[in-house]
Amino acid sequence: MIGIELKSFDGLSRCLRAVGLGVLVALSSLSAQAQTSSYQTWPEIDTYINLNPNFRLYFIASQTKEHRRGTDAEIGPNLDFFFKPLFKKNRSVLFQLDESKARPLLLRIGYRYLPSTNGPTEHRGVVEATGRYPLKSGFLFSDRNRADLRFINGEFSWRYRNRLTAERTVSILSYHFTPYVRGEVYFDSNYAKWSRTSEDLGAAFPIRKHTEIEPYYEHQNDTSKSPNRQTNAFGLSLNLYF
Repeated sequence: MIGIELKSFDGLSRCLRAVGLGVLVALSSLSAQAQTSSYQTWPEIDTYINLNPNFRLYFIASQTKEHRRGTDAEIGPNLDFFFKPLFKKNRSVLFQLDESKARPLLLRIGYRYLPSTNGPTEHRGVVEATGRYPLKSGFLFSDRNRADLRFINGEFSWRYRNRLTAERTVSILSYHFTPYVRGEVYFDSNYAKWSRTSEDLGAAFPIRKHTEIEPYYEHQNDTSKSPNRQTNAFGLSLNLYF
């Protein structure tokens, strides 16, 4: 009986040690994952200048801040081309300052300069096509297909991005603003796989005839390397339309 009890106690002891080891491994894993999470702020100014009813210039200037320090920036000019509207303005675009939202298709070509304090400078060519799909219910759906042509340290790579947006203008008395949700997936040639996803929740608030502010929250999950990198960002865009 004593031998049986000792064997049982020894087995229980080994079991407890295995459970403890498993808990330590799990806690280490959670700790490692927590170390890959970051919290950032993204201030941005977007300026749109209409050249004629079908063309406009778009200039972007944005910055990434982490721990109150600027780490990255994105600056560059773009040229937008609109296809002629196929429908009359309905409630989904009636109060929008962005003229492109009333058009069925927007084409964009651009250049971006991305200096960084944490890594190499990137020169990026951008090609976009965005389709718009208004509904009678007042919702507007957008499907943006974008190619990033990237030159980093003299080496070329590319990235395909597909972003879906659903938005709807809301009125409070005589004031109108537009909340939205977005989701985006990235395919990176460096890793030959879908390497990132992002989800956004935000709204555009007109404050003047040609000005709106756009606060939003974005969560990114980058699976290009192990462990995954999580980014939680709070963005604020100032959009100027001329």
